[in-house]
Amino acid sequence: MIIPSTKENFTQIYEIINDAASAYKGIIPEDRWHEPYMSKTELQGQIDDGVTFWCYVENDVIIGVMGLQDKGDVTLIRHAYVRTTARNKGIGGKLLQHLSTLTSKPILIGTWADATWAIEFYKKHGFRVVSFEEKERLLRKYWSIPKRQIETSVVLSSEV
Repeated sequence: MIIPSTKENFTQIYEIINDAASAYKGIIPEDRWHEPYMSKTELQGQIDDGVTFWCYVENDVIIGVMGLQDKGDVTLIRHAYVRTTARNKGIGGKLLQHLSTLTSKPILIGTWADATWAIEFYKKHGFRVVSFEEKERLLRKYWSIPKRQIETSVVLSSEV
């Protein structure tokens, strides 16, 4: 079942993000990795900045999360994570499909360039990697991330 998150889900969302983000350790640039991957303060900042999380719940336990952020002319998918123990069971695809129905705007997704599994996941679901020039423009326009993260990321788009 997919449900919108509540304030009571904050700790579980935080735990899922940091559990699932362990896949990035040793993959993304070392200078971009830190423990925890996302602090509670950063997560709260994302929520305060308009990221609304949706939760995939099974047996009353949240096992996957994905955020949606309205940026005016586009919608961003943010912080898509599934618990390590529940990966490769279609949960991410179900969350992505559900969130895609919540907007009629083009959807953009940013992820690490070296996270090939994430890029392939989004491509499998109909997204395409934008050009280098477009990536640079989009990341600067819609995300608030450091220059180093822009250098080491890609953007995927729902528009063909």
